[in-house]
Amino acid sequence: MSFTLPDLPYSYDALAPYMSRETLEYHHDKHHLAYVNNGNNLLKGTEWEGKSLEEIVKGSFGKNPGLFNNAGQHYNHIHFWKWMKPSGGGDKIPGELEKKIVSDLGSVAKMKEDFAQAGVTQFGSGWCWLAVKDGKIVIMKTANGESPLVHGASPILGCDVWEHSYYIDYRNRRPDYLKAFVDHLVNWEYVAEMYAQAAK
Repeated sequence: MSFTLPDLPYSYDALAPYMSRETLEYHHDKHHLAYVNNGNNLLKGTEWEGKSLEEIVKGSFGKNPGLFNNAGQHYNHIHFWKWMKPSGGGDKIPGELEKKIVSDLGSVAKMKEDFAQAGVTQFGSGWCWLAVKDGKIVIMKTANGESPLVHGASPILGCDVWEHSYYIDYRNRRPDYLKAFVDHLVNWEYVAEMYAQAAK
């Protein structure tokens, strides 16, 4: 199965002022496209040709770093675009998911704070996550293109803390970017959808 760049689920201006048109044009049209193109080239002739993206990500981890980096980032970004929406964020979290967050992480406010903190303290490039592991929602952070998928968990929300995700809009203020993400961008309906799949 070759990789293809998905269209953004909203216009380039839709997430402003929290994420600008310029950021989305660079991040989606250049960075994500590069993962797609490099991933397709590196997939050719490997044992993972014809496999699903999740199988490629899990299978190439620790075995084929070049392919893994590009496939991992392709996987992460497919969801990243859907994890955001215009007028997202805030506390409007679907019921089942909200209950689970409160029971596993203490409160919605604490979850947001700990999620942002994971992103702030991820040294260098990487991601912070909400994931389901052993039936519980946990907060994780990973380096580079890794995700909870390769650490025995199912991601349900991720925020990209590579500099290309925020530098145009926030310069070196990663904490401000993460705060804007949880307060104004998160598409909680999509998180709830992924939670429902992970909880099966």
